Amino acid sequence: MRLLLISSSRVHGSGYLDHCAAEIRDFLGGVDRLLFVPFAIGDHDGYAGRVRDRLARLGIGVDALHQAPDGEEAIRQSRAIFVGGGNTFRLLNEMATRGLLEPMRRHVRGGCPYLGSSAGTNLACITIKTTNDMPIVHPPSFDALALIPFNINPHYLDPDPASTHMGETREERIREFHEMNSPPVVGLREAALLRIEGSSMALRGAAGARLFLRNQPPREISPGSALDFLLQIS
Repeated sequence: MRLLLISSSRVHGSGYLDHCAAEIRDFLGGVDRLLFVPFAIGDHDGYAGRVRDRLARLGIGVDALHQAPDGEEAIRQSRAIFVGGGNTFRLLNEMATRGLLEPMRRHVRGGCPYLGSSAGTNLACITIKTTNDMPIVHPPSFDALALIPFNINPHYLDPDPASTHMGETREERIREFHEMNSPPVVGLREAALLRIEGSSMALRGAAGARLFLRNQPPREISPGSALDFLLQIS
């Protein structure tokens, strides 16, 4: 499989996908057209239009899944897939109720490049239980595509020792996840991304990440680190 899992489509000081545009172009290689999944945001047409405009600057054409007369066939025929960010619960619910999770899982496992951002990154995980989003809809299950054997927390924020906010930190929420669940969690900071090529995985981008393993202290991961071992976890 080939996956590019981006924490955020925007980072401070740059425009939509600007911080990862070169990585996207390199990842897609000679692919000049992809299938975009806009289900994480309510305005599907507007979202698809924004993505078309941005990817046109990279020489990539865009077909939108919601506009396809046959969604399953559109997935089967796609040369690459981009699942955009927004609300992860809405995204998973749309994919599940349209019966598109298994067709996408098969196609990506068969070698179709998968590009995900934020909610699209959550969708590639075992479940969506480590998303930051509110459950604005109730999907039939929290089970996602399970393209990777671990979970990701996009937009990961480090605890701020100077903050007077008394709510839970992201680290505390992930610890709560591990009280009830066993999969590892990669806290992917904004401007960070994971690139998976077969049995190899590397942390790319300008920011690092934190690795959370059950019953172990968090581990800092620097950009450029190889994380192949996470793909072998069962």
